[in-house]
Amino acid sequence: MRTDHAHTRTEALRLVKVTKTYGPRAAEGATIRALDDITLALPTGTFTAVMGPSGSGKSTLLHCAAGLDRPDNGLVMVDGEELTDSTRAPRSEAALTKFRRTRVGFVFQQYNLLPTLTVAQNTILPLKLAGRRVNRARVEEILTQVGLGDRLGHRPDQLSGGQRQRVAIARALVTEPSVIFADEPTGALDTRSARDVLRLLREAVRAHGRTVVMVTHDPVAASYADAVQFLADGRLAGHLPAPTADAVAERLAHLGDDVRTGA
Repeated sequence: MRTDHAHTRTEALRLVKVTKTYGPRAAEGATIRALDDITLALPTGTFTAVMGPSGSGKSTLLHCAAGLDRPDNGLVMVDGEELTDSTRAPRSEAALTKFRRTRVGFVFQQYNLLPTLTVAQNTILPLKLAGRRVNRARVEEILTQVGLGDRLGHRPDQLSGGQRQRVAIARALVTEPSVIFADEPTGALDTRSARDVLRLLREAVRAHGRTVVMVTHDPVAASYADAVQFLADGRLAGHLPAPTADAVAERLAHLGDDVRTGA
């Protein structure tokens, strides 16, 4: 473990001057700056929503923070451990994979379940891949907590969209990660299923001390979080504690104005 940078475990995630560019675009020969000098710290045991217009850098931020993508510059620390530091030689892909399997959980919009595996088998897959012992009683307990205790032998095509996303959440929880990254986890769900999934994510924070970072475009989904971080044009563009759906929608409506005026 590389520990040259001072840190405290009260922080689950720290980004310092993180920049990520893509391109160049063939026509203009210009690069796209997806993240522009992002500095951000999130406390352990909190639920943060990340919001902004399409193309604002939300998913890029999530991917760089989770070690799925490498920033061009800057420092990323997860659970007190240096994941990326542009001033040092990069970690190998094998080292990043090992870190993600033990410290990070993921929930994506499209579930990413293997269709030939049962609910229980999909849930324990991260443990199998990491070569870790599977505690069957613990797996059943987690699946019962997410409302799937009677679906252990079902395959994904026998489940509703909401149930599939609950399997994805159970799979994210089973490794007991420090941080769960969720990218539009309710985007493909009906209102009731979305509400159930958001409650489960909030419960992971309240009852189990996890840290959840969720990208969403939905002000109602964001209202389940403890705070919202807004992005616009790859830059942080505001912070809203104790968000309500109306307050989030109002802030989103004026995001572009804030960035253009430097507010």
